[in-house]
Amino acid sequence: MNKLEAFYRDIDERVNALTHLHASRLHCNAGCCDCCIDDLTVYEVEADAIRNYHADMLEHSLPHPTGACAFLNNNDLCSIYEHRPYVCRTQGLPLHWLNENDDGTVMGFRDICPKNDDGIAVEALPEDRCWVIGPAEEKLTMMQYVQENGVMTRIRLRDMFKQQSD
Repeated sequence: MNKLEAFYRDIDERVNALTHLHASRLHCNAGCCDCCIDDLTVYEVEADAIRNYHADMLEHSLPHPTGACAFLNNNDLCSIYEHRPYVCRTQGLPLHWLNENDDGTVMGFRDICPKNDDGIAVEALPEDRCWVIGPAEEKLTMMQYVQENGVMTRIRLRDMFKQQSD
C-alpha cells in the first residue's frame, strides 16, 4: 500500500467513527451532491492517483457539465468514489478549525453542512466530536512536497479530462 492509500485508509477510519457518532444528524447519502462543487482543485499527488485508477475515463469520457464536480455521473453519484480526494471524504461532518487574528489571538470556528445542522449546535460540540481541519491537510501537503520535490501545484479536477463538455 502506498502512502496516499494509507493516508486515505486512516482518514476513512476516522471519518467512519465520526459518522457513526453523528448518525442521527447526518442526512448525506448517495445522490446528495450539494457539496460536490465545480472547480475543486487537488494536489498532483491525488491527481496522479485518480489518473492511475481512472485513465480510461479521463481519456474517453466527458466530465459532468460545469456547475458541479466533474466526476459526478448522470445519477449525481461520484464516479471515482473509492479513489475520491481527501476533501471529498470529510464532507458533511461537523468541522473545527483555528484562525489566527492579526493581533496574534487564535479563534476556533465550527461549521457543518446545513442539511446536517439539527441536533446539538455545532459550536457546542467538543473538538473531539468534530473533524479537525489542519493535521490531515499538513500530512497531504508533505506528501505533495516530497513527491513533487517541493512543487506545490494544484490541478482542477475538470482539467484532468482529455475531452471537455460544454
